[in-house]
Amino acid sequence: MMSVSSYQSQINQVINTLNVDLPTLFKKDISYDIYTKDIYFKDPVNTFKGKLNYRIIFWTLRFHGQLFFKDLYFDLHDVKQTESHIIRADWTVRGTLRVPWNAYIFFNGFSTYKLTSDGLIYEHIDTWDRPPKEILQQFFRSGKSQGKI
Repeated sequence: MMSVSSYQSQINQVINTLNVDLPTLFKKDISYDIYTKDIYFKDPVNTFKGKLNYRIIFWTLRFHGQLFFKDLYFDLHDVKQTESHIIRADWTVRGTLRVPWNAYIFFNGFSTYKLTSDGLIYEHIDTWDRPPKEILQQFFRSGKSQGKI
């Protein structure tokens, strides 16, 4: 069992890692040493367990991001410890699709990370500010009509 100061130090390291990893997740791989091997992930379209699947989802985000978007950003607004074993990250995803009408995607969300007594993330739940169908509809609108060029 970790001491309180060791646990808090580990939490601070996890927060630092998230602050470094998340803003560039569409461009380069994240660090996986802050997650348990049986990490549970859920967002409005995916649910799975296991570090291999977790690695695959981030690879897929990078691959599809580079393939389908002219530019794609993960704007990290805040990462903070909200309870002794919970970290919350608030963010925005925005980008321009590689289509002639320059469709612009934009949505906000937050990630809730739960940590073990060793300070490793065992659960990652993403919450979006709108349903996936509404986000998908952005793909068919002109960037100009959404106030973006």
